[in-house]
Amino acid sequence: QVKLVESGGGLVQAGGSLRLSCEASGIMFSVAAMAWYRQAPGKRREMVAEINSGTSTNYADSVKGRFTISRDDAKNTVYLRMNSLKPEDTAVYFCKASIMVREYWGQGTQVTVSS
Repeated sequence: QVKLVESGGGLVQAGGSLRLSCEASGIMFSVAAMAWYRQAPGKRREMVAEINSGTSTNYADSVKGRFTISRDDAKNTVYLRMNSLKPEDTAVYFCKASIMVREYWGQGTQVTVSS
């Protein structure tokens, strides 16, 4: 049974930082491509950051220079370090694992940035 569990969300003031974690179980984590998505109320879910099974990363233009994705294969965990947070970063953040053609999603964690 595949399970992705996000944590680390919360309420932070603009300019602050948070680190999200996503721990995976039930998959061969080291070969999975991992990504963080977010969805704000009334908006489509969008990719925030992604990392392949190595160290290659990709970011949405809106978060480049502020967010950093990383992974620890020994802990089956992917992280999203978010600095210089803005009110427009407020959303539910989801973790996604991709292996071959299969995709798995976590339940999401709320991030709220106050102005």
